[in-house]
Amino acid sequence: MATPIQQIDTWRAARSEHQRLEFKEAKTQFDNRKLYKYCVALANEGGGHLLLGIEDQPPRKVVGTAAFNDPVDMAAKMFQTLRFRVEIEEVLHPDGRVLVFHIPSRPLGTVYDFEGAYLMRAGEELVPMSEDRLRTIFAEGQPDWLSQPALKNCDDDKVVQLLDTQSYFDLLHLPYPVNRAGVLERFESEKLIQRDAAGWTITNLGGILFAKKLEQFDRLARKAARVIVYQGTNKLETKQDKPGTKGYAVGFQELVEFINGLVPSNEVIEQALRREVKMFPEIAVRELVANALIHQDFTESGTSVMIELYDDRMEISNPGKPFISPDRFIDEYQSRNERLADLMRRLGICEEKGSGVDKVIQAVETYQLPAPDFRVGEKRTSVVLFAHKDFEDMDRIDRIRATYQHCCLRYVMNERMTNQSLRERFRLPEKKTESASRAIRDTVEAGKIKLADPEQTSLRYRHYTPFWA
Repeated sequence: MATPIQQIDTWRAARSEHQRLEFKEAKTQFDNRKLYKYCVALANEGGGHLLLGIEDQPPRKVVGTAAFNDPVDMAAKMFQTLRFRVEIEEVLHPDGRVLVFHIPSRPLGTVYDFEGAYLMRAGEELVPMSEDRLRTIFAEGQPDWLSQPALKNCDDDKVVQLLDTQSYFDLLHLPYPVNRAGVLERFESEKLIQRDAAGWTITNLGGILFAKKLEQFDRLARKAARVIVYQGTNKLETKQDKPGTKGYAVGFQELVEFINGLVPSNEVIEQALRREVKMFPEIAVRELVANALIHQDFTESGTSVMIELYDDRMEISNPGKPFISPDRFIDEYQSRNERLADLMRRLGICEEKGSGVDKVIQAVETYQLPAPDFRVGEKRTSVVLFAHKDFEDMDRIDRIRATYQHCCLRYVMNERMTNQSLRERFRLPEKKTESASRAIRDTVEAGKIKLADPEQTSLRYRHYTPFWA
C-alpha cells in the first residue's frame, strides 16, 4: 500500500478538506481519542485518508510529525478500540515525516460508533449522525423507497393509462416509440416499472415522477407538493391551499408557473421605462422547488414538500434533514435520492450536481434581495426567500448571512470577495466603504469567512475566503 510522495502532494492540492480527506499538523503528538473519532467519521462517510504532519490550511505545508513513533503498535491499539482495521503508513516526504491513515469504508448497512456516538463530518466539525441518515444507512441492501411498488398487477394498457409516457419522451427530446412495447421497454430500463408474474408493477419512482393523477396511487397522494398562501406575515389566515395532482416530472413546469403566478410584482423604472419585476427571481424559485423535491426523505409519512407564501417572504421546505451542513450547500452535494436526482437532471428539471444553489444566490444578489436563509428543523429542511430590503434595514444577522454567501459564490466562481465586490453586491456607493468593512468584520468574528492572506496589511487589497476554503 505504498503511497508515493506525488500522491501526498496531490492530496495537498485539493481545494478543501472533505468527507474523505483530512489533514492535521500534529507536529509533536495527536490525541488518541480525537484520532479514533476522525477514523469513525471517515469510515461512516465511505472511507478515506487522514494525514498527520501537514497543515490543514492552504497551501498545506508539510511540517512533519513526531506522533505515533510505532505505527504497528498504534494500528493494533486502534483495532482493539474500534473493532475495524486502519492501516497506518509512514511516508518520508522531503519536507518531513507524514503519517497516512488508510481508513476503510463501513460495511453496507452498518454504522461505526465511538463511545456510543455515530459520527460523521459536517464542515470542519464531527457531529452525531441525524436520525434519518442512520435510518437510510440501516436500510442499505434493502429495496429503497423509490424501488418499492406503488401499484401491482398492471397490464400494458393500465401502465399507459396511469403514467404520462408521452411527457417522458418529450422532456428527453426523444421520438415516441412506434409501438407500446418500445415504450414499456424504455420505462422498464429506467426502473419506472418492473415486470412481474401478473404483468407490471409501477414503482414509486415511476409513479412519483410520471403519474397523471397522484391520487390514483394510495401511497403517493400525500407526497404531492403543496402550495399555501397566507394573509399577512403569519399562518393565522389562509388565502389558498392547493396540493399538486401530477407526478413531479410531468407537473413540475405547471407547479413553478403556478407559484410564480402567485408571487406579487414590483414596478421598477429603468432608463425612464417602467416594467414589472417579480418579488422573487423565477430561477431561484425553480431551483429551490426542484431541490426540495429531490432531497426530501420519502420515508417520512404524512408530510410533503411545501411552498408557503407570505406578504414578505416565501418558505420552501421538504421532509428530512440534509446530509451536509447548510453552510456547505453552495460547494458540496450529497443527494438522498440519487436515482431520482439523476433522472430529473436528464429530464431538464434541475441543474447539474451542486450548481442549483449557486444560481439561487446569484439571482438573489442580482435582485438585491436579502440572502436566503437555509434552516434545519427536527423533521424538515427549509429555505426562506425574503422580499427586498435596503441595506440600512438589514439587521446584523442578515448582513452576515449575505456576506458569507457572497464570499462562497465568489469562491466557487474562482473569484475573490473584496470590500468593493461586497459594496457592489449591496449597491453601496464608495463613500459607504466602512459599512461594507463592518459587515466583513462581523462575518469574520462569526467564524464564517477569513482573510485569504493574513499577511496582507493593505485594506484596499484584502480579499476573503469562506471558513472552509
